[in-house]
Amino acid sequence: MTITAAADGSALGNPGPAGWAWYIDDERWRAGGWPRATNNQGELMAVLDLLHATEGLGEPLRILCDSQYVINSVTQWMPGWKRRGWRKADGKPVLNRELLERLDAALQGRDVRFEWVKGHAGHPLNEAADARARAVAEAYQAGREADAGPGIAGAPLPDAPLPAAAPTAAVSPTLF
Repeated sequence: MTITAAADGSALGNPGPAGWAWYIDDERWRAGGWPRATNNQGELMAVLDLLHATEGLGEPLRILCDSQYVINSVTQWMPGWKRRGWRKADGKPVLNRELLERLDAALQGRDVRFEWVKGHAGHPLNEAADARARAVAEAYQAGREADAGPGIAGAPLPDAPLPAAAPTAAVSPTLF
């Protein structure tokens, strides 16, 4: 049976307080974030954490994303970036390289299909992931804790490094 999940990111200010979340159903979802990151970093982290959380389940995975950046990065652009030493066609370094390299590794040997869904258009899974990612970003903005969600029983906790846009002094990555 295929697992269908939505993954989304949110940044207030872009960069600014940021959150990420993936959502399968009310019993299986997770969210986290950073004090300062971009929307794209949140989008990538949501997919990365979803891949790690579902890796031991042995089921195909269908990931719904409203981010063309994420979908194109992993389905079209990554092979060229890797051939060019993680540089774009114009020779400039690829942004978010660390997250993209980790995504590349997490996708190896997995049966994963990405599907674009229009954001903020009423898709129930996308709306649920978006609400949770935004709640984390708003929690960082307000200086309060946010709900990290139940995750998946037995799945590893996320390894959410600070993105490059985040400050490094006296700040540690958190899931809440």
